[in-house]
Amino acid sequence: MKRLLTIVCCFLVAASSFGQQALGQRPRVKSPVVNADGTVTFNFYDPSAEKVSVTGDFDEIRGKSLPMTKQENGVWTVTTEPLAPELYSYSLSVDGQRFIDPANSYVNRDISTLSNIFIVSKSDDDKGHLYSVNNVPHGTLARVWYDSPTLGQQRRMTVYLPPSYDGKKRFPVMYLLHGHGGDETAWGDLGRTSQIMDNLIAEGKCVPMIVVMPNGNPTCNAAPGWWHEGMYTPDGNAFNQRGAKASMEESFMDIVNFVDSHYKTIKKRSARAVTGLSMGGGHTFGISRLYPETFDYYGLQSAAARMPQDRAKFDEQMARLFSSKPKLYWIAIGKEDFLMQSNTELRRYLDAHKYPYEYYENDGGHIWRNWRIYLSLFAQKIFKD
Repeated sequence: MKRLLTIVCCFLVAASSFGQQALGQRPRVKSPVVNADGTVTFNFYDPSAEKVSVTGDFDEIRGKSLPMTKQENGVWTVTTEPLAPELYSYSLSVDGQRFIDPANSYVNRDISTLSNIFIVSKSDDDKGHLYSVNNVPHGTLARVWYDSPTLGQQRRMTVYLPPSYDGKKRFPVMYLLHGHGGDETAWGDLGRTSQIMDNLIAEGKCVPMIVVMPNGNPTCNAAPGWWHEGMYTPDGNAFNQRGAKASMEESFMDIVNFVDSHYKTIKKRSARAVTGLSMGGGHTFGISRLYPETFDYYGLQSAAARMPQDRAKFDEQMARLFSSKPKLYWIAIGKEDFLMQSNTELRRYLDAHKYPYEYYENDGGHIWRNWRIYLSLFAQKIFKD
């Protein structure tokens, strides 16, 4: 036994020595480095590489790559121009192959693409600060399974409970829907929902509320790797060929009923809001017509809001919706969004029928940078009556 312990100890010492030796030979690389002036420096160690660049959603290089310069110690480096406060994503290209930055452990998945992230913040009132984890009271983010009788499935969703949730006081609910290719993790991971809500609530800018982020794919029970289909490669169209017993809109009240029965909610129209991006905006568009007296606040973000061919039925649904006088019908979209035309047509329809709505337009296209802004704005508009 003593001999065995001696061998194990010798092995551990040798392994430790080898590790320390490797650390001594390999330069310590920190990446990215957010500098005081808002510039960001990327570093990557690979003395054998011939060409390295970084590609990100930075304003000044969107869709392009920043070439990195190799130093004598084998570290490649590049520094951006000053960046505006924001959450950014990026990846590296090493001799033509895409890589995530091995020095940055903060990674997000968007459908099947992995990217590193970092945040630039210069003050307590900018977007970078809003998207950061700050020293404020924190809500709870949980993955929850629920039964959907309409779809005949047990399904998964993400639920945010505000910091003041104690199981006694009742709260309003915002239902927050993802886009095509997303799932119940998208708004929490890519949209920074818990950080945004924690900070807005702490600053008194929005009402404390429950936020429900369901999986909007009726043929998928949950995010990849979290249901019985296992670790398939997500592509945005998984299992669509199977068909579904009902649509997301038709099954939506299963979610509402579960939330109302399992959480301390205010079970009134005036305490319910629904909003979503892209496909989720289309779902919101449909939900508003199917359940016109269930929700009082609607938010269409870069919405896939195509008016149906059955115009007579559509006219009837829209008339019923607006005659019920919802408190907010909000449309938000970027000037470069590929869905601008369909949103413009919807606004023309609303204008022609004198249906009241609010409209927000900003720069940019069909991107998470805009959807985080839209969530921040919408959350501040609801439940304040």
